[in-house]
Formats: sequence, C-alpha cells, structure tokens
Amino acid sequence: MTRSTAADDLILGLTRVVDLPGIAAAAGAPLAAEDIAAIVGECDRFCTEVLAPNWQSADREGAHYANGRVTVPDRYHAAMKAWVESGWQGVAAPEAFGGQGLPHSIWTAVCELASSADMSFFLGPLLTTGAIDLLLEFGSEDQKARWIPKLVTGEWPGTMNLTEPQAGSDLGAIRTRAEPLGDGRYAIHGQKIYITWGEHETTDNILHLILARLPDAPPGSRGISLFAAQRIRDDGTRNALRCGGIEKKMGIHAAPTCVMLFDGAEAEMVGEPNRGLQAMFAMMNAARLGVGVQGVGQGARALALAEAYADQRVQGGRPIAQHPDVARMLTEMRAVTLAGRLMALEAAAALDRQHLLKDEEAGTRLALLIPIVKSWCSDRGVDVASLGVQVHGGMGFVEDAGAAQVLRDARIAPIYEGTNGIQAIDLLVRKVAKDGGAAMRALLAEIAAVPGLGPAAAQLGQATATMLAIQARDPDLAQSLAVPYLEACGWTVGGWMLARAAAVERDRAGLAAFYLTRLLPRAAGRCLEIEAANASMASPAAPVAA
Repeated sequence: MTRSTAADDLILGLTRVVDLPGIAAAAGAPLAAEDIAAIVGECDRFCTEVLAPNWQSADREGAHYANGRVTVPDRYHAAMKAWVESGWQGVAAPEAFGGQGLPHSIWTAVCELASSADMSFFLGPLLTTGAIDLLLEFGSEDQKARWIPKLVTGEWPGTMNLTEPQAGSDLGAIRTRAEPLGDGRYAIHGQKIYITWGEHETTDNILHLILARLPDAPPGSRGISLFAAQRIRDDGTRNALRCGGIEKKMGIHAAPTCVMLFDGAEAEMVGEPNRGLQAMFAMMNAARLGVGVQGVGQGARALALAEAYADQRVQGGRPIAQHPDVARMLTEMRAVTLAGRLMALEAAAALDRQHLLKDEEAGTRLALLIPIVKSWCSDRGVDVASLGVQVHGGMGFVEDAGAAQVLRDARIAPIYEGTNGIQAIDLLVRKVAKDGGAAMRALLAEIAAVPGLGPAAAQLGQATATMLAIQARDPDLAQSLAVPYLEACGWTVGGWMLARAAAVERDRAGLAAFYLTRLLPRAAGRCLEIEAANASMASPAAPVAA
C-alpha cells in the first residue's frame, strides 16, 4: 500500500526536522528512523482501511438519543473493536500499564492521521489519552492500577466533565457538588453539558472525570475538586449517572455530545481536595495540543479531496488544477497544512524533551507553543477547509463531495478546549508577560538565525515589546489585541518550521518559498495592526466629525 502524503510529511518531520531519533537516543531508548517510518506507515494503513471508509456515512447516520439510550453509527462498533485490538490507544502510555512507552511525538502523528480519517470517531480516543495522562500524574497508586490498564487498551474510554449551563469558560461558577459517603467515596449531584462521547454502547464501561465542589469548598475556582466515576461499578451495577440528551450540532454529527446528569453517582476523589482544576488542566493541555492536530488533520482531508477533484475536473480544455488561481489555492492549502503539521510536531518534541530528558527549557517552550498550536492550527484548519470548498466550486457546497463536511467538522476546533480567544489571552498574560517576554525572545532568536526569517523575527520582537507595554498600561486593550498577536506568532513559527523542512529536504523548498513570499507577510500585517492600535490609543482622540 502506498503511504499518504501526510504520512510521508510526518515521517520527515519526526525523523529529520524535530529529530525524534536524537531525543530517544539521549533518553536511553533508541528509536531508529526506520522504526518511526514503519509505525507511521502502519497507522496510515489502519486509518485508511478501517476509519476513513466510514467518515461520510457515519456523518449521515449520526448519533441519536431516545429513551435514555445513546446510539452511534453501526460501523463505529467494529471500528472501536479494531481500535482496541490494534493497540494504538496505548502508543505513548507507560509499558508498566500495558502501553508501548513510545514518545508523545509518535502519538501526535497518530492523532493527525486518525483525526483526518474520521474526526467524530477519534474524539473519544483523544480524550481517553488525556484521562491517562491525568491519572498518571494525579491518581493514587490504587487508582492507577485499577483504571489505567483499561484506558490504555481502549476498553474503557475516558471523558472530561467540566462545562455546566452557567459555567463555560468561567469554571469557578460550577455548581455540581460531591457529598462524602465515607470510605473515600462521594456522591456526585449535578449536570454537565457538552460531554464528548459521554454515553454510548461501543464499550462496556466509561470512566468519567468530573469537576465538583465539596460541601465546605471555598467559592470560585479554588473550591473545585476532581472526581472519577465509572458508568458501571465494580459490582456490575449501573452507577447513578445518565445521559439526558445529545446536542444537534453544525458538525461532528457522529460523535455524541451529551448532557450528563449525576444523581448521586458514586465516585472517588482524584488528587487533593480543592485542587481539581489544576489536575484537569493536565488533561486539557494534552487535549489542546490534540485539538490543534485536529485542525491539521481536517486541513489534510480537505487538501486530499481538493487535489483529487482539481486533477480530474476539466474546464477550458485542461484540469482546473492547472488554472493559476486554483493552483494558488491548492499551494496555500499544502503550505499551511505542512506548516501546522510541523508546528504540532515541534510542540510534541518539546513535550518529549521535557518528560524524557527532564529538560526545563523544553517545558518552557512547550508552554509557549501550546496556545499557538491549538489556535493557529485549528483556525487554519477552517481556512483550508473553506479553500477546499472553493476549489470544488458548486460541488463543494453539495454534501456528496465531502468538502462541506470537512468545513462543518473543522469549525468546532477553534471553540472547544478553550476558545482561541482565550488561548490568545493565555499566550499573552500567562506565557509571554509572565517572564517579561524571555521565552518568546529565545524562540525569536532561533527563528532569526534561519536565513530569510530575520526581518519577520525582528518585527514580531517589536510587536512583543509593544504588547508587553500595552499589557502593563491597559490590560483590556492588550487582551483585545491578543488574537492578532497570536496570529503573528503562528504565521512566523509556521514559516520557521517550513524553512527547517526545506533545509533538510529539497523537495519541500518550493512550498517553503511560497509560504515565505505569499503567506508570511500576514504576520507583518498583524504586527502593524498592533502598532497602529497602540499609536491610536496613545495619542489624543481625533475630533468627531459633525
């Protein structure tokens, strides 16, 4: 079987751009480039043969709720069984719990290929990985032993129960309560909404991770604890939790997005009392990287559809792929998708250096990259999907072509796991301003060292200084400019990644040149927006015309 272009790019990125073999060797766990290529190639085969054939039919069939029961497309039962038996869920999980112990960078490649094949299906496994990461860090030894092996195989999926009708981004407003029952058990009472894959019948059990308040909890986010509840208790009886309905959504129709009702569900606390939000953020950070990768995956799916259509659609005596404007759109789709793919791998490599090599600087770099990857890659996924519709013309607006579904599915990624506006504020306030811009300056110094990127790095450096000054003077104005700032960062980092790919593989030089010439100026435009807003607010207001 021939590998996909996405798989080839992932192999290039892992082996020669972010140097995963070098990271693995330094950690004392050698991983040859040939092994990486074999793993990615096999995942590409699995996703192409098992997941991808059903993505459109699953969307049409959708998830349904009736009489307390949630059903998903019939094909998902076989797909979930194949997923569990294949072992992909445990790629990056510790061997002590039945996983393969591979670097997170490998899992990131799996995430892109699976998200591209069927985004609705893969949302469940993606959240399960977050649950594994959370329990590894915050679970007791007993909890790890009982739950993680089931999650690693995929036999039990994990969910994340945060949002309530009155508490979206403001988690301090949650009302779900946990009443002590004794013997370390609690009864959970409350309602959660937007719970992805919160209820279904493709697995025998589900582990729900839930934010709730103890009776004596302080108000706000400081009074939130984390609990875990099984759908089916160890004695085989059903726990007191249920789905109260599923949402009718713009996209990801085959993934059940549930309203979950907890009517005294038996649960255990995970971690320390009133420290649940910190623990949940461990799951959310992994999910945010995964959401950025979803954007890349949807871009890759849109690109594959657009390329195939443009090659066979003849107008004016030649395939439309040869028409200059269509060629421009396809090249932009390729360049942006590759930039996002490599950017996500760079973040995953930083995570591996942090965990495997105990590299504190890598942890700082990861914290800086996570909001950029989540936001820029998910926004570009929507952009690329929209271009894909445009390449198809009228057929792109017709559901049978598939381009419209990609656009519908991609649109959720800039919203969930923290909206992209919140990610931009996080980048500015918690990452850049926190250390006075030191981590960003270090990144820009690396970017500036790449031929052709010095001016872009300098301009973003000036924008960074301006944003720090605005943040100190007028935090509200700074937050209103946080998205333009993150966009400038994303376009610049994307150019850096493509330039690095071109340096090690001449075949990517054309895409890199297109990006640096035609797309990187978008970063300059965002920087100019920041400087203009700063100048406008710093000077007296112009008289209002009569």
